[in-house]
Amino acid sequence: MRKLKYAVIVLLVVGLVATGVTITLINGTNNHQINAAGSPINTSWNPVYVDDQVETPLSKADLVKEISPAVVSITTQTLSYNVFLQPVPQSGAASGVIIDPNGYIVTNNHVVDGAESLKVTLNDGRSFNAVKWAGDSATDLAVVQIQPGGDVPYAHFLSNSLEKIGLLEDVVAVGNALALPGGPTWTEGVVSYLGRSIQESNGVVLDDLIQTDTAINPGNSGGPLVNMAGQVVGINTAIASGAENIGFAISTDAAISTVYSLVTKGSVVSAWLGVSTLTVNQTIKTQYGLSVDYGALVVQVVLGSPADNGGLRSDDVIVKLDDVEIRDSQGLGTAIQSHSPGERVRISYVRGHSNLTTDVTLGQRPST
Repeated sequence: MRKLKYAVIVLLVVGLVATGVTITLINGTNNHQINAAGSPINTSWNPVYVDDQVETPLSKADLVKEISPAVVSITTQTLSYNVFLQPVPQSGAASGVIIDPNGYIVTNNHVVDGAESLKVTLNDGRSFNAVKWAGDSATDLAVVQIQPGGDVPYAHFLSNSLEKIGLLEDVVAVGNALALPGGPTWTEGVVSYLGRSIQESNGVVLDDLIQTDTAINPGNSGGPLVNMAGQVVGINTAIASGAENIGFAISTDAAISTVYSLVTKGSVVSAWLGVSTLTVNQTIKTQYGLSVDYGALVVQVVLGSPADNGGLRSDDVIVKLDDVEIRDSQGLGTAIQSHSPGERVRISYVRGHSNLTTDVTLGQRPST
């Protein structure tokens, strides 16, 4: 598999599903657990940051004025060890966006993962140590809490952004690019694709992504992608290393429900099958010698997972879950997430030229 060049800062690499492109998360630390078991931030939270309708576009000057106060920079402190087993402090820089006047901030999970401490700097120059944070590796989202001592400005998320923005629509990325001093960096581009999926090196697939040609750089992780009305439509998370103008943001379709679970529960509980898959297309069909031209091709089965216990194995093609036809990997993920852990489902799949079924009991997705 051909790999393109690494980006300026490479801390965690994932591969685009069914291609040979290298994807780089635009800031990261390591794979340790985070934040004292991810305790809830506010179990009775009533979110006020979600808009159901697209608002009137703003002038660029007004857009900057509207969004700037809600964008923050995040400095992480981690601890690693040298060859002599001596502790070596390390720091990283990323971005976030405030979603609640009490100081709740959305960023990426790979920003906070493994951090010993987090420092949040607001647009007005004030800095606060994070008092709590919780993250979800499956969606690469996290929520950080600060205690600013009073209300702070917050941004509004546009609900179901995949359905409410269009291809070639203008969008703006904001963030702490390259940790440059003096304030956030603003870049403008368009929506290049809606509903893209990328697969991390650990097999976790991020679905419902917005692809954009907006310049996204190291340090932009966790910063907002906004429409011209100043509404957040995505959270910047990854870039295609060595390619030009290919960046990815987590859409609000995935973000809003995940954020709510992280704030109120400290974690996201969701169903799990235990497979890594590729979307079957003509290229994949030819490469693997498949007898079907659609579905989700199983490329890895986690040992002891529901899929393993149900007899699924590599090179099987999942084509249906209960009565839902599975056309691609994203469809499989969506179908699984419509169920709860412990529910029993029937999976229809193709092995060679045989049509088979198996009944499995979905598990709870592991935290890492």
